[in-house]
Amino acid sequence: MIIVVGIDGQEPSLRALARAAQLSAALGAELHVVHAVHIPAPILSAAGDIPIDLARMEAESTEPVWRGADEVLASADVEVTRVTLRGYPPDVLLDYAAEVDAEMIVLGSRGRSELAAFFLGSTGHRVLHFAHCDVHIVKEK
Repeated sequence: MIIVVGIDGQEPSLRALARAAQLSAALGAELHVVHAVHIPAPILSAAGDIPIDLARMEAESTEPVWRGADEVLASADVEVTRVTLRGYPPDVLLDYAAEVDAEMIVLGSRGRSELAAFFLGSTGHRVLHFAHCDVHIVKEK
């Protein structure tokens, strides 16, 4: 059994990671922790002719995410596969979960209003509606 959890370094995703680690331990499942690096097109186009070191930008944004994940997982007794992928986070999670035939995707909820989710996007909403497997949304306590 494989459980995939998406993280972005924010508190809701770290809560989801902790819950996914608990579920993985209880179920004897592999835990795949996925971080999607996404630099929106408007940011890239706004840079114009200014040279951008994408690899450096990705590394600088990814390192703190994995440091936070390592803190959460420090006491977890589960097999963990760490994956960093490029692309739009909900699609990356959906594609990866399908590729590894995951039985569950775990995500944190930011608790945005429907209006905010409409304008800002909602990873949880998209994953919930298009996942091939069960989805567990971890809410604030």
